[in-house]
Amino acid sequence: MSTGESHVFIVDDDPQLRDTLGQLIASSGITVHAFGSAKEFLAALSDSVRGCLILDVRLPDLNGFELFAELQRAGRWMPVIFLSGYGDIPTSVRAIKAGAYDFLTKPVEERTLLRAIAGALREEARSRTERVETDELHRRYESLTPREAEVMQHILSGRLNKQIGYQLGISEKTVKVHRSRVMAKMGAHSVAMLVRYAVRIGVVTAGTDEVSHVSGEVVPNHS
Repeated sequence: MSTGESHVFIVDDDPQLRDTLGQLIASSGITVHAFGSAKEFLAALSDSVRGCLILDVRLPDLNGFELFAELQRAGRWMPVIFLSGYGDIPTSVRAIKAGAYDFLTKPVEERTLLRAIAGALREEARSRTERVETDELHRRYESLTPREAEVMQHILSGRLNKQIGYQLGISEKTVKVHRSRVMAKMGAHSVAMLVRYAVRIGVVTAGTDEVSHVSGEVVPNHS
């Protein structure tokens, strides 16, 4: 499987439906892979392949929800569009609560399915970009020296350079040097941006005493 393009995976035990859906999706220029069982799909899935999954709720081995849970446990996230011949409300609610992108009832209207697939692929691309950016932020944070990481924590708490110097037993001038290096290594142009990055990688938690929200932005709490 090529990793440079988006793929649509179909897992359904109805061969006629797999063929029909596969032809429809392929006609839109999207690469399609169809499987008759959860085990076949898991055996063929590569960590580097991206796309979305069209998943039947009822399968001969694992059911759709069990397969979805298995993907989540393995960290193989992709948007899932559940298909079911039984469009009852409890099942659809369960699917959405589990994190599914959409829940469609068979027989599904072509435009409805293609619209759902387009949305799921956009969601996958957005999520993939966020994961890449978050991984880069983790890499930047890990590049900080122990002292720089310590200074960063004080910055996130809203302390002034003089206060940080007093806490760490170093001069204000030295604090400024460490502060400058922290901002440069983290790629942050402001303290507010540094706090947002810290929240994103879990260094601090939004809503805690260390940070407060003002006008929709995370900013240091100076109180």
